[in-house]
Amino acid sequence: MKPRTRARSIALQVLYETDMANNHLPGDVLKIRLEDIPLSDDLSEFARQIIFGVLPITHDLDQLIAKYAPEWPMDQIAAIDRNILRIAFWEFAVYRETPVKVAINEAVELAKLYGSDSAPRFINGVLGTLVDHEHEIHEIIKTRIEHEAKMEP
Repeated sequence: MKPRTRARSIALQVLYETDMANNHLPGDVLKIRLEDIPLSDDLSEFARQIIFGVLPITHDLDQLIAKYAPEWPMDQIAAIDRNILRIAFWEFAVYRETPVKVAINEAVELAKLYGSDSAPRFINGVLGTLVDHEHEIHEIIKTRIEHEAKMEP
């Protein structure tokens, strides 16, 4: 597994666990994962960026996925697939340092590793739909993040 794929894999494991068990704190889960699978400092930081980039805007990501890919209702998507989508979506619509094709390919690789037999095609299909609206989605998320920042004390 490529190093950045390994970092994404750890981020996926953390996001999945915190999604399934609300009382598990992401920082604690990440620490345990990094003890099991050590990463270099820059890869640990990349995994951390994914986790703490996705978590505060999970609801927004889910709403946008549902809006632009309505044929796949979020409540019917397997939890692992949902988190793979969130990561890829965050990478190309928010983080924007990962090229879209790379984000999609990495998501498909994670789906091959962790998802069902049909997960890679599903992930590729959903992300293919979302990428058509990448710039619009980026602007929506950017506006929401800025709005929420203004609302904080």
